[in-house]
Amino acid sequence: MNKKYVYLVVVALLVGGIISLLASSSPDGLEKVAKDKGFIATALEYPFTTLMPDYVFPVVASECLATALAGIVGTALVFTVVFGINKALFCKK
Repeated sequence: MNKKYVYLVVVALLVGGIISLLASSSPDGLEKVAKDKGFIATALEYPFTTLMPDYVFPVVASECLATALAGIVGTALVFTVVFGINKALFCKK
């Protein structure tokens, strides 16, 4: 792997960790409408467990660190998926 790509990955992970700390704690538009219209309880009945509920990594005690870690993990997951798709579609054998 080229050093340039390693640097880009490191920068992406750092940005994901730092920018996630600036995310708003206010609910998004869909969540606000669900609360206003009174069906938020139904919306919260989700049959699956999530890796990072409310964009916070649950195993870390510090909320600030948990949010940054969620940004880093999310960035890494997206990078891995995109990298895998790229390899599958454009890999020259």
